[in-house]
Amino acid sequence: MSTPSDQMPPPPTTTEASSDDRNLAMLTHLSGFVLSVIVPLIVWLMHKDRADKAYLVKEAKEALNFQISVLIGYVICGVLAVILIGALLAWLLWLANLILCIVAAVKVSSDGSYRYPFALRLVS
Repeated sequence: MSTPSDQMPPPPTTTEASSDDRNLAMLTHLSGFVLSVIVPLIVWLMHKDRADKAYLVKEAKEALNFQISVLIGYVICGVLAVILIGALLAWLLWLANLILCIVAAVKVSSDGSYRYPFALRLVS
């Protein structure tokens, strides 16, 4: 004989992110400009195994992939600094990193997620 509690369906899962997750995702994107891969890596490693933090994990991976791409760009600029074009490219890369981190933070805080246009998808 089954009881009424056995027949109840499980509570619905929501894909909506909490405001705390949105705020942490916004800070993760913004921190990439100052601290590079450190904060996105920490956030991703802390929450990657939690199903209730899927939104935060997705945003942390996106920020981490972009900051790894920026680091690779800085290495290339360092090599190209020998022929003096690396210094100009480093300034352009710095500016692009600043602008895209701000755009990502605004987008994440307002209405959802952000996908960087120029990022290698190394962490999946």
